[in-house]
Amino acid sequence: MTNRLASSTSPYLLQHAENPVHWWPWSPEAFREARERGVPVLLSVGYAACHWCHVMAHESFEDEATAAYMNEHFVSVKVDREERPDVDAVYMAVTQALSGQGGWPMTCFLTPDGEPFYAGTYYPPTPHPGMPSFRQVLEAIAHAWREQGDEVRESAAGIVAQLAFQPLPRSTVDEEVLSGAVVSLLGHFDRTNAGFGGAPKFPPSMVLEFLLRHHERTGSVQALSMARATCAAMADGGLYDQLAGGFARYSVDAAWVVPHFEKMLYDNALLLRAYTHLSRRDDDPRAAQVARETAEFLVRDLGTAEGGFAASLDADTEGVEGATYVWTPAQLVQVLGLANGVRAAELYGVTDEGTFEHGTSTLRMLGTPDPEIAARLLEARDRRPQPGRDDKVVTAWNGLAIAALAEAGAVFGEPRWVEAAVRAASLVLDVHLVDGRLLRTSRHGVAGTAAGVLEDYGCFAEGLLALHQATGDVTWFTAACGLLDTALARFAGEEPGVYYDTADDAEALVQRPSDPSDNATPSGASSLASALVTASVLGGPSAYREAAEAALGRAGLLASREPRFAGNWLSVAEALALGPVQVAVVGDAPELVGAAWHGVHGGGVVVAGAPDSAPLLADRPLVDGGAAAYVCRGYVCDRPVTSVAELTAALAVHR
Repeated sequence: MTNRLASSTSPYLLQHAENPVHWWPWSPEAFREARERGVPVLLSVGYAACHWCHVMAHESFEDEATAAYMNEHFVSVKVDREERPDVDAVYMAVTQALSGQGGWPMTCFLTPDGEPFYAGTYYPPTPHPGMPSFRQVLEAIAHAWREQGDEVRESAAGIVAQLAFQPLPRSTVDEEVLSGAVVSLLGHFDRTNAGFGGAPKFPPSMVLEFLLRHHERTGSVQALSMARATCAAMADGGLYDQLAGGFARYSVDAAWVVPHFEKMLYDNALLLRAYTHLSRRDDDPRAAQVARETAEFLVRDLGTAEGGFAASLDADTEGVEGATYVWTPAQLVQVLGLANGVRAAELYGVTDEGTFEHGTSTLRMLGTPDPEIAARLLEARDRRPQPGRDDKVVTAWNGLAIAALAEAGAVFGEPRWVEAAVRAASLVLDVHLVDGRLLRTSRHGVAGTAAGVLEDYGCFAEGLLALHQATGDVTWFTAACGLLDTALARFAGEEPGVYYDTADDAEALVQRPSDPSDNATPSGASSLASALVTASVLGGPSAYREAAEAALGRAGLLASREPRFAGNWLSVAEALALGPVQVAVVGDAPELVGAAWHGVHGGGVVVAGAPDSAPLLADRPLVDGGAAAYVCRGYVCDRPVTSVAELTAALAVHR
């Protein structure tokens, strides 16, 4: 027997369609039902690749007795955080404020008006030290609602009032802030294992991008050292799939040995860009290899039949975390034979004791990669049961993938990756863009109902601008500018530089979210600022740059105080500090285009094509009838050059 989630386009909600819980999707009808019955709302938020979401579902939501109690005393609402990041953001702020921590699954209890009064994350089926069981929580909440309903409502109203949005005061992101951010990051840098902070350790993709850009502009040895060491440690650790490419979501330990095995589209898109930039700056063959393998992973394992990119691969395989990916020494010998099996165990750090669970080990790279051994192990691994895939297409995350593949395709000379980016961009424009407004998701070519949020506009516009650069097709530039115009009109706050994550005509929640922090993905405001800068440098109106600078001013305090959560903002600031750099190649000169992509600063732009075929190419003629490259910084251009050596030298002075 299915519940109300059976018609959803979210794979996460569909995972719960057979639960005995009478789930509702997030909807006005659910809250009306709660008002009519006089019961609170139980809000459960998670996502398809989440291991602990699966655990709580098996332990509690599939349990008949627990479900019956939920059905009697609550209206239970399921939300896919990836489909409704606005709902997730509002109630995650509450959860962190009330419990001191956040994470998924997230469990919140609300009044029928949506006001929260109690919140937590995962609850076990039986009491643990310091943690009540889920049933105990349910019974306590039901009792409090029944016996102290007025006090509960008053408390909920107070919680909402305390979380009212207050925009940050203006603060300039100048040279002192940028260099100070590097010093601050040095203080958090793990000098033993690389990365920042302790366990769990997440890939700091946007911070890496900032550090690379800062090094390119200033020559900072510290910035490059932190970026280089972190990229090497992640690539050689269990976080990275040594056989098929692609990164897991985070490492549960500080040394990058054991990952939380889910693979997210956004992580891999952001890291593909970082490794691409490192490879062209550092002449690092390992960084280039990781970039290539990650691009192939995106296209091969996350590409959908419709041309988009799926959201994630699950952490679990048939209910067992990491089962697809881990090995024992005996399994290596079984596949490779005794001699090569022993060699592989040494190469990948597979021990008799195991580095994971039940004597199994994750694969790390402790020596020189051996493509033949990797290919044979991957062939054997492909015969194992595989993790599930959340195949919904998220607008923002596809924007990140489009940008990464377009740029990597241009840098490495791989047109297949650019073609994959073109297909994804076409899908999003055809399916997600309705009457000039973006929708958040689609699945199997069918659009979902959730409205796009600010990060969808910013990240997708950035992807389209990267495609314009990689292809020279002005269609992508025009589409990006249309999205930016809509974002400026619909998401701006009352004060200059302030942006909300939801549009002015979006569904009203108890709070209109506006989080400037860069976390696993760029914040909506920083992604918009980045796209505005890129568009302005590609020939868009000067108002774009002015809007980006105003937004950056609102993030100045965040950038100076918490640079680990302002990586994308700091990258935008670095691009502005350098000019940014523009490279316009007119005429047919593949060698000049290649040199431009390999030499340009990470915040710069490259466009190639016939004279006047794109805004950046306007009024830039051929030189003596032949191809030429124009290098500009801060809209002031050097004389055109006609050789690779001249172009390389011209770009070098801008580092």
